[in-house]
Amino acid sequence: MKIAIVGAAGRMGKKLCELAQGMNLEVVSKVDVAEGYDREWSAETEGVIDFSHHSCLAVNVTKAANEGIPYVIGTTGVTAEEQLSVDEAAKKIPVVQSGNYSLGVNILLELVEKTAAALSDEYDIEITEMHHCHKKDAPSGTALMLAKSAAKGRGVDLADKAVYGRYGDTGERPRGEIAVHALRGGSVVGDHTVMFAGELERVELTHKAQDRAAFAAGALKALKWAKGKGAKIYTMRDVLFGN
Repeated sequence: MKIAIVGAAGRMGKKLCELAQGMNLEVVSKVDVAEGYDREWSAETEGVIDFSHHSCLAVNVTKAANEGIPYVIGTTGVTAEEQLSVDEAAKKIPVVQSGNYSLGVNILLELVEKTAAALSDEYDIEITEMHHCHKKDAPSGTALMLAKSAAKGRGVDLADKAVYGRYGDTGERPRGEIAVHALRGGSVVGDHTVMFAGELERVELTHKAQDRAAFAAGALKALKWAKGKGAKIYTMRDVLFGN
């Protein structure tokens, strides 16, 4: 399968290019605004993986839809308007969109949903994530996915229960709140913890990424899986578990 990597000059882009050959994928276009990279993918491209800045997403996913090729989105920080372009593209092509492509994280999402369903709202849910100092968006896409899984397990709307960080005189913690906190520093690839804090005990579910290869391998697997699938938006959980 001949593929294009959008955002090829970035950390994830370079890792994707490095691993593709070992997965029987040929990178025919390395797309980036950086000098020495392609400005757009070639006509022979059969699928695209995008880890570029979210501001580039709408144009690129629309182009892929017009060409009828599958598209894997690893970009986070996507705005509501940009998401509309993704939704439109997914009427024509298979799109895999996830805030995290690692096997471990997607297992964690399942565990968080089940734990939230099993424990009552007497257990306070606090989510922390830490990434390297160069990450531009917060909270991470993975942290948001975890918060949504917790909300789904509780049977509530995340928008009604979420709080992002705290500062000042916030008063007592409301029952049922789902809090998300972002930490940045050093070269941390990605750490995520979901804490269920009760009066008598505390349950903590944690995933720590040791190498970006875990995400890159998952994204490449997703693109191979998406080839030939019907037009819609899939998640990495679909790729791994067939949900």
